[in-house]
Amino acid sequence: MPVALDFQMVFVMLLALGVFIAFMREWGSPDLIALGALAAVLVAGILPADKMLNLFSNSAPITIGAMFVLSAALERTGVMDWLAENFTRLAGRSVFRAIALLALIVVPMSAFTNNTPVVVVFLPILMAYARKTGVGASKLLIPLSFFSILGGTVTLIGTSTNILVSGMAAKLGQPAFSIFEISGMGLVYAAIGSVYLIFFGQKLLPDRPTLSSLLSSEDTRSFCSQAVVAPRSTLIGKCLPDTVLGKARTVRIFEIIRDGLRVSDVPLDQLPLQAGDTLVLKGLARDVASIRESGDLLFETGQEPADSTRREVRMVEAIIGPDSPMLGKTIADLGLRRNFGVMAVALHRQGHNLLDQFATIPLEFGDTVLFEGPEANLARLREEDDFLSLNESTHKPFRTSKAAIAIGVMAGVVLLSSFEVMPIVSVALIAAVLVVLTGCLDSAEAYESIDWSILLMIVGMLGLGEALGETGAITMITKHIIDVFGNMGPHILLASVYLFAAVLTEFVTNNAVAVILTPIVIVLAESLGLSPRPFLVAVMFAASASFSTPIGYQTNTYVFGAGGYKFTDFVRIGLPLNVILFFAATWLIPHFWPFWPK
Repeated sequence: MPVALDFQMVFVMLLALGVFIAFMREWGSPDLIALGALAAVLVAGILPADKMLNLFSNSAPITIGAMFVLSAALERTGVMDWLAENFTRLAGRSVFRAIALLALIVVPMSAFTNNTPVVVVFLPILMAYARKTGVGASKLLIPLSFFSILGGTVTLIGTSTNILVSGMAAKLGQPAFSIFEISGMGLVYAAIGSVYLIFFGQKLLPDRPTLSSLLSSEDTRSFCSQAVVAPRSTLIGKCLPDTVLGKARTVRIFEIIRDGLRVSDVPLDQLPLQAGDTLVLKGLARDVASIRESGDLLFETGQEPADSTRREVRMVEAIIGPDSPMLGKTIADLGLRRNFGVMAVALHRQGHNLLDQFATIPLEFGDTVLFEGPEANLARLREEDDFLSLNESTHKPFRTSKAAIAIGVMAGVVLLSSFEVMPIVSVALIAAVLVVLTGCLDSAEAYESIDWSILLMIVGMLGLGEALGETGAITMITKHIIDVFGNMGPHILLASVYLFAAVLTEFVTNNAVAVILTPIVIVLAESLGLSPRPFLVAVMFAASASFSTPIGYQTNTYVFGAGGYKFTDFVRIGLPLNVILFFAATWLIPHFWPFWPK
């Protein structure tokens, strides 16, 4: 073998190892890491330009993007919200009934739509249900995420991983998977997981407080008013941190109005106060009385400010999303009080609720922040779409008149794909265009619904996978696997593939696992005279079965902060589920897809 090829093989294998370490250590966003790997193999001359351009002919990214649009159409027309609202009506106050009902609704929904929007729609509904009934949100949010993952295994379009494995397999000469080919296995798989969660897992669920419940009733009292800096006030010329207002823990200044305009060009903590400035503040009655007594601020007469100067104050819990412009910025950097007239009063991250000294911590995906301010100011912040509010299910009116169209288009995708009238990529793309043309979504909403970071990460990983094949690294890896497992029989080999994929998925994005393992298991099976089908299915299911950590799957990360969970909560509940499904899958897969081709 030429020396240059040996060098390239070592280079690309070390690069692949470095990519996985970067994913696990979170050295950057997955899409940038994957695209960086693609750039590296191009610079090294391992991947020719024509091979690189072929990456964009893969049907998987197009199909996944189209499914994002279809899921958004069901959400925007109110179909998902209608199902979620019916959950609240039917669940009652029983945790057992609520979890069972979640399974009946979420698993079928996730079988035909992307599971992330399903979780996003249900999160505020479940939080409201928890507040209304007194049931802890932590009793419901892990089941919500797990049911959405289980539902994704029921059909080919249930999760991007299934679509990706199928698309790669077809490009490598394998027969394409039909939309319901994995449904028999998926239904059994989802049923086993659901039974575990309903009857056993729920007993392991913690009852943890949410972020807002950690504040005292005095802190959450809704009392906001306006006061004017008096002509001879001792506050004149001073910045807020140097005054009694800034030092009082129970007084919060949301905004300063000067000459009729809200001050937004200077940080409020750096703005010297002037006579006539209007302060929008919140404080307890005793605080207001004390400030009034000093004569520094002028309120309306009476014990409390008059109704004309009072404004409703709300607290909003919100999750920082994966694409939020708030990522990497600190609370102090955001200028919330200056730009929006609201304040961040607490932060939850990785099992820790931070009520103090959090303003200088860079925000991460999954952080739950508690915002407080007048309702009008919070509305301005919500319009930025920087986070997912846990207090309301939607900020926009639904296009309910288009709901039947959205349902019909999705049904058309299922029917045309199942009868193989045309390839699923064609059906999905046509359907995505239809929901825009019929007004279920406008074009801007369609573009926004696509998680471009996932698609770019897939393209980058496809490039790395192609480089592994070009250099012969996949053949070498496969040879070593055969040397170790080749004589142990196909069942042991299948179990090893499933276990390796499942463990790797807990720490690395599932699509990256699918891209690397799909070509390996095809070569492996063909080298041993076995059908690649059962091994491809093992990769599909194992790469979706992320239950033991909150970072292996995006839906787990969403519920992590919202439910007040700790990392160990996922291990305690998810690890037994992973073990149960491992044994179930390794026993069931050969019954649906025999090892030896006919």
